[in-house]
Formats: sequence, C-alpha cells, structure tokens
Amino acid sequence: MEILFTTLLILAIVASMWFAGYVVYRLYTDS
Repeated sequence: MEILFTTLLILAIVASMWFAGYVVYRLYTDS
C-alpha cells in the first residue's frame, strides 16, 4: 500500500512540475 501511495505521489509531483514548465514555456514563447 505504501508503494502505491508513493508512486501516486511521485506521479502527482512530476505531473505538476511538467504542467508548470509547460505553462512557463508557453508564456515565454508567446512573448
């Protein structure tokens, strides 16, 4: 159970970082 929770937590962190990076990339390219 701990492995599943840790995996979901890591996926959530990676997804949030990717989304934040994508937004910054779009804002930077649009300027």
